[in-house]
Amino acid sequence: MNRRQMFLSTAKTALAGAIGGSSLGLKPASAQAQAVKAPEVKAGPPSLEAGPPNVSVLPYPDPAFKGVIGRTTEDSKPDFPQPVSAPEGAPNILLILTDDVGFGASSAFGGPVPTPTFEALAANGLKYNEFNTTALCSPTRAALITGRDQHTVHTGIIMERSLGYPGYDSLMPKSAGTVAEILRGNGYSTAWFGKNHNVPAWQSSAVGPFDLWPTGLGFDYFYGFLGGDVNQWNPTLFENTTPIEPKEKLTGEAKANYHLDADLADQAIHWIEQQQALAPNKPFFAYYAPGATHAPHHVPKDWIAKFKGQFDQGWDKLREETFARQKKLGVIPQDTILTPRPANMPAWESLDARQKELFARMAEIYAAYLAYDDYNIGRVIEAVKQEGLADNTLIIFIEGDNGGSAEGTLQGTANEVCVIGNGAAESFDYLYSIKDELGGPLHYNHMPVPWSWAFDTPFQWTKRYASHFGGTRNAMVMSWPKRIKDVGTLREQFHYVTDILPTILEAAGVQAPDMINGAKQLPIDGVSMAYTWDDAKAPTRRATQLFEMFGNRGIYHNGWMASTTPLVFAWEPEPKGITPESFNWELYDLSKDFSQGNDLAKAMPEKLKQMEELWWAEAGRNNALPLNFSPMATVQAVFQRPSLTRGRTHFTYRQGTVRIPEGTAPTVKNTSFTITAKLNVPAEGAEGVVITQGGRFAGWGLVILDGKPVWAYKNTQQPNDGIRLSGPGRRLAPGDHVVSVDFAYDGKKGEFGKGGAYVLKVDGAEVARTTISHTVPFIYSVDETLDVGEDRGTPILEDYADRMPFKYNGRIDKVEIHLEGGNAALDVPDIDHQ
Repeated sequence: MNRRQMFLSTAKTALAGAIGGSSLGLKPASAQAQAVKAPEVKAGPPSLEAGPPNVSVLPYPDPAFKGVIGRTTEDSKPDFPQPVSAPEGAPNILLILTDDVGFGASSAFGGPVPTPTFEALAANGLKYNEFNTTALCSPTRAALITGRDQHTVHTGIIMERSLGYPGYDSLMPKSAGTVAEILRGNGYSTAWFGKNHNVPAWQSSAVGPFDLWPTGLGFDYFYGFLGGDVNQWNPTLFENTTPIEPKEKLTGEAKANYHLDADLADQAIHWIEQQQALAPNKPFFAYYAPGATHAPHHVPKDWIAKFKGQFDQGWDKLREETFARQKKLGVIPQDTILTPRPANMPAWESLDARQKELFARMAEIYAAYLAYDDYNIGRVIEAVKQEGLADNTLIIFIEGDNGGSAEGTLQGTANEVCVIGNGAAESFDYLYSIKDELGGPLHYNHMPVPWSWAFDTPFQWTKRYASHFGGTRNAMVMSWPKRIKDVGTLREQFHYVTDILPTILEAAGVQAPDMINGAKQLPIDGVSMAYTWDDAKAPTRRATQLFEMFGNRGIYHNGWMASTTPLVFAWEPEPKGITPESFNWELYDLSKDFSQGNDLAKAMPEKLKQMEELWWAEAGRNNALPLNFSPMATVQAVFQRPSLTRGRTHFTYRQGTVRIPEGTAPTVKNTSFTITAKLNVPAEGAEGVVITQGGRFAGWGLVILDGKPVWAYKNTQQPNDGIRLSGPGRRLAPGDHVVSVDFAYDGKKGEFGKGGAYVLKVDGAEVARTTISHTVPFIYSVDETLDVGEDRGTPILEDYADRMPFKYNGRIDKVEIHLEGGNAALDVPDIDHQ
């Protein structure tokens, strides 16, 4: 008898209603999804008889001792407490979520990119063409793992733009337990591979706290990264909460060809194989969330070569071709409208030959990235098959956490972070000159916006715009051979990302608890999708859904959708002085208009007014207020968020202190500062990194090269966009030395990105000086860190690129950073890495 059975051994009745309707504790509201009891599972369901029928507390209370205690073991009877075991027959669960993939990108949904893994899964499962996300990374991921609206779980926006309001402070509450906590508490092994963008910036360092890291959210194991994106060639990774360097133990070809997407697959395969070897009777829940296809678009050259010439027709023609394929496949209704190209995007035919050549190349790289990711996901699924688990494994594959990304500007970029985050300029001639290097380790590239629009066919708008399906509609497939029999067919019910958690719980045969670790749980917002498995024509059970992002709003209700018209695109400056009244509203009858192509606002003003009022009611109920239209509100919030550095003027670091994220490091931007290193030069001479922050694409570093101190600063990776300062004369003699850098900032308080003067000193004597015309105003990197005594990530100078991490070969007693006027803590005031 296992622990679940022992807890209430006299209980005979099963959990009434399984996971449907009110048994999940759906949030009470007339406008919310209807609390409809889930139908009885007809084939191959896990038994619920093992579970306590009326107990919804995790972890389960310790069982009573059932043995006998006498004076000695001779007259006693032992009774070991048994671990919780999952319900009999509970399936393994593989939840896959890719990044920045539009509805019309993958071949499974009519797109131009071959995704045979996604197609095969669809052929052996069900396609869903009305599945919706939040339009942005962190919110989608928070809603996915908690089953609650993203605003309800305090994640209405990405971590870096968090505001001091309950719906937007980025601190997921204990009252919103995750699917992993529930499954682990019911006998599952749990693991997370890949992207996590749900750790608040000030909690992402080695000192934690770690309760909002994956291992604090119910996952036994985590292998991945914390930020919005990561360098696929040189990633900053964690294993559980420990920083690791995945290439550190590799040599030769393996090190040269390392790519994170393949590494994630390797790690997931290893974990599945190990889990099955050690506990074959214990089901697993694996959450697989690669960084693909978020920028940077990094992919092996041989994969890029597969797509040469395939996008020469341009984005307008591609959209028409995709639209035709979608109709032929039946993934969109035959009467769907192909929405027109926005006026501020150029027609493909208006471009010159060089523009077409460069932009087509950028699309080839993106397509290769998506295809490569599909290949590696296929390797993970193949491992499940090799273990003999395919029949009883529920695979949920969501192709994208939002629509295609419009953060690449109209001409694409070779450095997404600096162009979008810092406003750095890139000439077309520069981009054209390095077109053959794009996709490789020397750049942080993204494609032009119109390609993302084309990959969102047939919808309007893109990622970030929760008002329209171009931002929120994602292709999705479910497969479970033991249970889902109507394979290869389409499901057209309207669903939202919060519906995944209750679907998984119903499949597993466990209930959503009322209490987890002593915290009373919020009601689940999601509606289980299991009712769709046997009945393609089953009425949609989600009645209402709120959408909101950056003030762009939408509301779904019983087949109708009201949407605000966005004011700007992602690459355009956010206007000032916006109010709710600045937006016009659109109205769509989705029963006749799949793509939001026929605006009925003028024809049906009363219906539109009802929908607007419903939006405000739902917003108030779901923590979506107050709306934020002001970029300055984000800047001001930086000074209010918890911080490890705010107000400090002096920082001391020791040799070997590495991987300090930008959000927890001192901000040497927009201010004067002094960096002082006390170090010892060994007899054979000094070599190595003293201190650095950022890397190849932006940052700074104090390095000893060939025995001489060098100060380097980079605004971007472009030639001559930075400075290099080194002292003339002899190498540093063996013994103790003090090497320092003084920077006098030209800008006044509140002025960003101005230049200044650097002075390099050795033992108090000036050895070199120079000026710089401008500096990085806001962010060096999403994923690179501050390191002392070595350089993790990419190098600040290519001189030591082949010697990374280029550890200092002597002793560094300490490195001190002194800031004039205190730390401004302006780390990431207005950058969107979602």
